[in-house]
Amino acid sequence: MKFYIASSFRNITAVQTTANQLKLNGFIQSYDWTENQNVNSLKDLREIGYLEKNAILNSDIFIIMLPAGKGAHVELGIALGAMKKIYLYSQTNEMNEIETTSTFYQLDEVKRIIGTIDELLKTINAEYKSD
Repeated sequence: MKFYIASSFRNITAVQTTANQLKLNGFIQSYDWTENQNVNSLKDLREIGYLEKNAILNSDIFIIMLPAGKGAHVELGIALGAMKKIYLYSQTNEMNEIETTSTFYQLDEVKRIIGTIDELLKTINAEYKSD
C-alpha cells in the first residue's frame, strides 16, 4: 500500500513521525514533500507540484493532517477527484466545528480521526492489516 501525507510545514514533525511509523509497518511513501524546505523559484514549485500530484495519483491512501495549508487542501481535492481512500486527522475537534471546518471534510468518503497520531496509525493499520 502506498500512502501520501498532506499537511503544512507547521506539522513537519508529526508528518515525518507518521510516515516513519507507516513505513515500519510495510507501507510505501509515494513522496516526501518535507524534504522541500528551501524552495526559492517558481520552476522549483512547478516541479514539486508535478511530483506531489503524481504521488497522490499513485497512492492508495491519502492522509491530510490538520492544521493544513492551501497546498494540502488542493491535494485533498486531487485525492477526492481520484477517489482515493482519505483519512482526515486532527488532534482537536476543529473538523467538526462549523467555524473551522470545510465542506469537503464532511463527505462520506473522508474518514475523520480525532486524537493522537497513535490512533490514526492504529486505524490505518487495522484497515489494511491483510493487504
